[in-house]
Amino acid sequence: MNVLIVHAHPDPHSLTASLKDLAVEALRADGHEVVVSDLYAMKWQAAADFDDFDGITGPDFMHASGAAYGSGRLARDIRAEQQKLLDADLVVLHFPLWWFTVPAILKGWIDRVFCYDFAYGAGIPRYGAGPFAGKRAMVATTVGGRAGHYTDRGVNGPIADLLFPINHGVLFFTGFDVLPPFVEPSAVHLDDRQYSGIAERYRRRLATAFTAEPIRYRPESGGDYTGLTHPDGSELAPGTETPDSSGFALHTAGPDRP
Repeated sequence: MNVLIVHAHPDPHSLTASLKDLAVEALRADGHEVVVSDLYAMKWQAAADFDDFDGITGPDFMHASGAAYGSGRLARDIRAEQQKLLDADLVVLHFPLWWFTVPAILKGWIDRVFCYDFAYGAGIPRYGAGPFAGKRAMVATTVGGRAGHYTDRGVNGPIADLLFPINHGVLFFTGFDVLPPFVEPSAVHLDDRQYSGIAERYRRRLATAFTAEPIRYRPESGGDYTGLTHPDGSELAPGTETPDSSGFALHTAGPDRP
């Protein structure tokens, strides 16, 4: 299988970078082809702007990105990353959780690469049936707080909620089967023994990347939503929710949260 790892950390000696290197080694040892987009090493431009569109400026930014994509006039670095996505069977986003979200450079990769008419657009199915349907994706992230900080009662909020905009709003939206994230808490001041345990857990996760059950997000076209003919658009239909669920968890089928 073909794997794309998108890595976003400025320190090549960080835990995030070490786990990225481990992933490359483990996946290749299992016979997979691995390509790495190391965004800091690439000096990736984070800001999306009209300079990406070779003179196309309208009728608005979104449609200009689609026109540039359709005419082959997107910036070369964007087209290269799009081809990597098209070639990949599995995409792994490797990043530290900074201020409860991805680093700006990774957000900029998403903003520029997932352009209109490529990753989304009028007439393009979404939420489980998008252009990347049949591919898998996984988040691998490190967080500074202790594990208990990222639970339902934790002061930082549930990690599933913090990652929902990426897992559901970016990856599932565009069609990926989204695997449960690999999250490593207390990622500061680790010793060699602790790292050895983390590395072993990550190796086991990677070994099941093509067999593990994805998060059971509800597809928009699966019958659980009211549809675009409803006054409020695609809203979860009454009676379809899992008992005692609320918020983001409403959009996951079954009793267990991701």
